[in-house]
Amino acid sequence: MKLQRLKSSPPFLPFDLVTEILCRLPVKHLLQLRCVCKSWNSLISDDSKFAKKQLRLSTSNHDRLHLNITGMNSLSELLQFDFSISSIFTFASTTLHDPPPLTWLASYDVMVSTCHGILCVGIKGSLPFLYNPSIKKSKTLPSFKTTTEDRAIKTLYTLVYHGFTNKYKIIALTLYLNSKSEVNVHTLGTDYWQKIDDFPFHCHHCAGPGIFVSDTVNWLIYDNCSSSLVIVSLDLNKESYQKLLQPLGTSFSLGALRGCLCIVSHRDKFSDVIIMKEYGNENSWTKLLQVPHMRDIGFIGYKKALYI
Repeated sequence: MKLQRLKSSPPFLPFDLVTEILCRLPVKHLLQLRCVCKSWNSLISDDSKFAKKQLRLSTSNHDRLHLNITGMNSLSELLQFDFSISSIFTFASTTLHDPPPLTWLASYDVMVSTCHGILCVGIKGSLPFLYNPSIKKSKTLPSFKTTTEDRAIKTLYTLVYHGFTNKYKIIALTLYLNSKSEVNVHTLGTDYWQKIDDFPFHCHHCAGPGIFVSDTVNWLIYDNCSSSLVIVSLDLNKESYQKLLQPLGTSFSLGALRGCLCIVSHRDKFSDVIIMKEYGNENSWTKLLQVPHMRDIGFIGYKKALYI
């Protein structure tokens, strides 16, 4: 009597466990795994809860944090340089490969805002677009009409994820020569822009795209009337503006650090990194650390604190 050979069945994992494993993988691997089966493709491509969990786990993994440098070359081509944060601190990568010239980084022809690993790129004379470096895909945003005939100096675009509406939004601040600035908002998935009530200041200069903290967009602008730097905050939930007082000193830039609004204030030999511990409470500005100036030839100051 011949013994029948038992057919071995393929290993089985509950789908909940598969989800827990997949959400811990980087995007590059997830894109390849979509072709395994329909259920995996649906989970990776269409499940918003899975996407949020994968993003949360990725951003908590310091080995996956990246520094992205964007600039224009002499041919007006957009260049992108990407470095993992962990590699920057290793001895082998003290010199970054093919770094863009300083003149490209200081160019006002290109402004970049980031959110959840997506870049929002605004180039003077062109429509803004979104670019996801992980999947190498881009999307051009619609144009919007201004309500003034005054010539626009420039428009700064800020990409945010608005938790209240569960939508990505692009906030455009347009500066004019002789008129008050304007703010327009585009919600991703729509084909139009919506104007928000008049911007409360007449300014010619803004330090860069807005900084998103606590459902507010914050700009460091130069107010023409008071001849001083002012932080203007837009509350996306209330669609209202307020002015935030800053600590005494010369602020070089505005940023976000540890979930708080952050500024860099300069002294003769040091720069102070100061955070607003409780958003909206001007008495909660706290000096986080003090950084001595570098003595390298050509050093012109720190722009922002990126990582601690």
